[in-house]
Amino acid sequence: MTQPENDILKAAHDNLWLHFTRHSAYQHAEIPTIVRGEGSYIYDIHGKRYLDGLAGLFVVQAGHGRSELAEAAAKQAQELAFFPLWSYAHPKAAELAERLAALAPGDLNKVFFTTGGGEAVETAWKLAKQYFKLTGKPLKHKVISRQIAYHGTPQGALSITGIPAFKQMFEPLVPGSVRVPNTNHYRADEITGVKGMTPEEYGIWAADRVARAIEMEGPDTVAAVFAEPVQNAGGCFPPPPGYWQRLREICDEYDVLLVSDEVICAFGRLGTMFGGEKFDYVPDIITCAKGMTSGYSPIGAMIAHDRLFEPFKDGDNMFAHGYTFGGHPVSAAVALANLDIFEREDLLGHVTRNEPLFQATLDGLRDLPIVGDIRGSGYFWGIELVKDKTTKETFTADESERLLRGFLSKALFDAGLYCRADDRGDPVIQLAPPLIAGPREFDEIGSILRSVLTEAWSRL
Repeated sequence: MTQPENDILKAAHDNLWLHFTRHSAYQHAEIPTIVRGEGSYIYDIHGKRYLDGLAGLFVVQAGHGRSELAEAAAKQAQELAFFPLWSYAHPKAAELAERLAALAPGDLNKVFFTTGGGEAVETAWKLAKQYFKLTGKPLKHKVISRQIAYHGTPQGALSITGIPAFKQMFEPLVPGSVRVPNTNHYRADEITGVKGMTPEEYGIWAADRVARAIEMEGPDTVAAVFAEPVQNAGGCFPPPPGYWQRLREICDEYDVLLVSDEVICAFGRLGTMFGGEKFDYVPDIITCAKGMTSGYSPIGAMIAHDRLFEPFKDGDNMFAHGYTFGGHPVSAAVALANLDIFEREDLLGHVTRNEPLFQATLDGLRDLPIVGDIRGSGYFWGIELVKDKTTKETFTADESERLLRGFLSKALFDAGLYCRADDRGDPVIQLAPPLIAGPREFDEIGSILRSVLTEAWSRL
């Protein structure tokens, strides 16, 4: 190893505070350090290649090493490196807003830019509160979200998040967030107390819990429902048939805004530009980020229905909210170039055509005794791990600790697959490769998973 490489590893160990990381794991170990990417693969500081089975963090849709995206950033930085959207516009933000409005469903035509997904969620809640105040319903401020759902780390977004372990150290949080059951049909018997519900029956049951929550809180106090098209945390919970349609009916009945949190699911992850296209619904607000630039520059957005902008056209009303780097010129230019790649290479069609093969590859692992459920959509899948396939018995907290953190995460990475072994809920492995991935990458994912999961079972 060269001296510069040693210096980088030392700096990472001594000075870099990693996100969501137990630093005790690296007291006597090297921090894995990724230095470059190409296509669906990444390379560490020692030159070892790994299949990027998580697209960075559900982000790198168009794949690594896209020179045209780097060139778009460089060109824009030379022309206009920065200007805020505070009472001013710049061309790339205007162009991107127009393009997103054209791609979004229904009359979602107003685009408020942020620098990431958590900020987009924060923005949506603040807009919901102010919108109802300006339209004569000042008590409507509460939000409803689903159990185990992750919506971000800012104080408001964290309040909406349904993962208790992520919230405890930062309480008290913003009041007014209420939790309802998620769409995990695999665990429907446990969640409902009713055995044998079909997916359709469970979808309506889960949606009706939202109606019940609104009624319990008081419809005049509830402003919005936040939900992902496919819930991430817990391991990719797709919506049962009819779920989103019923949710839309409920929100319309009680005058509650339906917010589709698509920070992960937008921009091709499900094979459509936005989740509503996949599951046939039109929300009032979309929050998005990640794949908008394929990760080549940070940006996020809240896309709102035209009627939510109406009160802000009058008098001295304004949305007193914003971010210095929201709609950054360089990020907006990269996003436009990224969307050009989507069109030129038909990435949405590529995902749609290959989804059955990806699912079949993962379904081939169902014969393993540790594999309980495989679920997802598009290029976004989760594998739930169990102790007993027949009873669906999950692991204890200690077993999950030893299985995921003590073995699986490192073993998968060492075997050449970067993905996520997660226990926010029941233990799962999550997979979301770049949208350019295909049969060769699927085979590699399947082979590595089979080998490592077989060894994991032998260690139990």
